[in-house]
Amino acid sequence: MNAITSAAAIRTVHVPLGERAYDILIGPGLIARAGAEIALRLKGRKAAVVTDENVAPLYLKALVASLDEAGIASAAVVLPAGEKTKSFEHLMTVCDKVLEARVERNDYVIALGGGVIGDLSGFAAGIVRRGVRFLQVPTSLLSQVDSSVGGKTGINSRHGKNLIGVFHQPDLVLADTDVLNSLSEREFRAGYAEVAKYGLIDKPDFFAWLEANWKAVFAGGSARIEAIAASCQAKADVVVADERENGQRALLNLGHTFGHALEAATAYDSSRLVHGEGVSIGMVLAHEFSARMNLASPDDARRVERHLKEVGLPTRMSGIPGDLPPAETLMDAIAQDKKVKSGRLTFILTRGIGQSFVADDVPASEVISFLREKRA
Repeated sequence: MNAITSAAAIRTVHVPLGERAYDILIGPGLIARAGAEIALRLKGRKAAVVTDENVAPLYLKALVASLDEAGIASAAVVLPAGEKTKSFEHLMTVCDKVLEARVERNDYVIALGGGVIGDLSGFAAGIVRRGVRFLQVPTSLLSQVDSSVGGKTGINSRHGKNLIGVFHQPDLVLADTDVLNSLSEREFRAGYAEVAKYGLIDKPDFFAWLEANWKAVFAGGSARIEAIAASCQAKADVVVADERENGQRALLNLGHTFGHALEAATAYDSSRLVHGEGVSIGMVLAHEFSARMNLASPDDARRVERHLKEVGLPTRMSGIPGDLPPAETLMDAIAQDKKVKSGRLTFILTRGIGQSFVADDVPASEVISFLREKRA
């Protein structure tokens, strides 16, 4: 694909956050054009590229060549792949390498990878020199539609997922849709859970479109770009309205309270459960719990489960390989979740497809009874 054709295929979603505003570019061939796109918008001339052992052999060389061509010197930091990389140990490695590369405040930390690399790199960029510029080059569907947008960064703790971090907005996001062709079916499906989430939050027409067009999204081409752009626009709208999650941004966590507890219960073992799979099960649980609380029809929960199951995602705790801890242990993980306020449980519940809302002070007794039932 030549540069002219590639440029014509690019979709742009703008995130208007005043001095922190940035663009999300979506389309094919963006890694090969990364240097030119960065130089067009930003002034820095050094970069630390953070990636992992799975992504580096596929895309690091092309990205570095593009930076070189634009006159941007770069140093690479290659980390182990997997959720366990989101740790203090690897955070310190990245910080040291960024300083060693003499990256200054107007230079860049570039995340080349999925959500783990993006979260960790963004945290490092937010604290080195009290903040350097941060660019996202997401290489998974999940990171293109969710974690690369909005400025949430962080690492995991033994107490739970993403409990240590900062808000640090990227200066540019380059979502190269060509890279999604290298994902396994499981990885792509896991990312699709986050796409479906945007329809379930407040866009019922988008969810219906996905029900009718998911096969085309999986196949690639214009439907895939449309789904990614719609997801990024949905997230951008919420982030602009509530950048630091003081209110409605919490809606983006639909399914995540249950999902994060399940990830913790599997010790973040990706052979058993990856993030998007936890979100898929969590979204079904959120709709079922809403029905249990007489907030929504059980038919909505069945519709959500039917679609997610149709695309190949797990929808039940029983679908997770291996044993799960008792409901009380899952409840402990929920109680550590970031969406707990003043000790009160906060869940994202729903009154129907596309009618999610923030529910404060959910009775713990109801949640643990529900978990016991579903675990059984």
